[in-house]
Amino acid sequence: MTKQEKIKSFNPNGIGQLNDGMFGLPFTIDECETVLIPVPWEVTVSYSGGTANGPEAIFNASYQVDLYDPIVKNAWHLGIALDTIDNTIKEKSNALRTIAENYIAELANGADESSTKMLNTAKSITEGCEWLNAKVKTKCLTFLNTNKTLGLIGGDHSTPLGLMQALAEKYNSFAVLQIDAHADLRNAYEGFTYSHASIMYNALKINSISKLVQVGIRDYCEEELELINNSNGKIKTFFDRDIKYAQYNGDSWDRIVNRIINELPQNIYLSFDIDGLDPKLCPNTGTPVAGGFEVEQILFLLEKIVKSGRKIIAFDLNEVATADDNDWDANVAARLLYRICNLVAMSQGKTV
Repeated sequence: MTKQEKIKSFNPNGIGQLNDGMFGLPFTIDECETVLIPVPWEVTVSYSGGTANGPEAIFNASYQVDLYDPIVKNAWHLGIALDTIDNTIKEKSNALRTIAENYIAELANGADESSTKMLNTAKSITEGCEWLNAKVKTKCLTFLNTNKTLGLIGGDHSTPLGLMQALAEKYNSFAVLQIDAHADLRNAYEGFTYSHASIMYNALKINSISKLVQVGIRDYCEEELELINNSNGKIKTFFDRDIKYAQYNGDSWDRIVNRIINELPQNIYLSFDIDGLDPKLCPNTGTPVAGGFEVEQILFLLEKIVKSGRKIIAFDLNEVATADDNDWDANVAARLLYRICNLVAMSQGKTV
């Protein structure tokens, strides 16, 4: 059956079929315009774990998502597929996570970070992360070379570095738009070069990344603030406190969004840590922080970016975790993910 035949026979108002793909769609990965790369990895998380289960949890929750999109007409026709979850990644993550947890516990109890034992442990973690980055980069280039709209589903926030490196081989210049509670600008946090708390510090080493625009930041250290202030405009941060105080004084989210968009060039990579949302929407994420956004606030921002004519070249959604007794975080993430996929594809000129 061809894709067009599948579209004609598919009922978007019916119950999601568990034998079908992401969001219950009947298409093969080759027939889908958008491909999602799952990366079940959480080696360097510094608070709560569980984000390695994020990709599978979002996939399972996706069958409950209604396919009507108020902005992108017949968006489901484009197709969204989740690539196969690579169990070797999760297995390596689990093994290294145990080592990392012991290392962090020793640090917290006063161990000398410069000792041979600690240095060797940190080195093994770094080598594992480099293995992951290379694996992700290769996988992403495969799909980018076939003109797919690409998204990455973590895992912790260290996971998309390989995707950004792949994009640097396709684009001479692009900005990163980061939705996050944390600045993620620490240099080798806890001794880990590729820590989830260092993703943007590492991203800025990529020559093609011309600017970092951060939105919703509300948890950061003095070192990170100094890096922002001394960046000569390469990093522009819209702190959560400043956004809310502006609104308390009569400013509107619409005007604030316009100021955010004015900081962005034509090509944009979206990096979305789910903890950028109000933690009532993601209580099980690795490092929740009070404050943050509602879902529609973020979608409003992304819709205005698309209407501005700017192009979202790829994206990630990460730090989604679930508790044993519910899948609320994955439920929220799946619905948000569907809308993001459609808007990103629209920004790339892919419409039905």
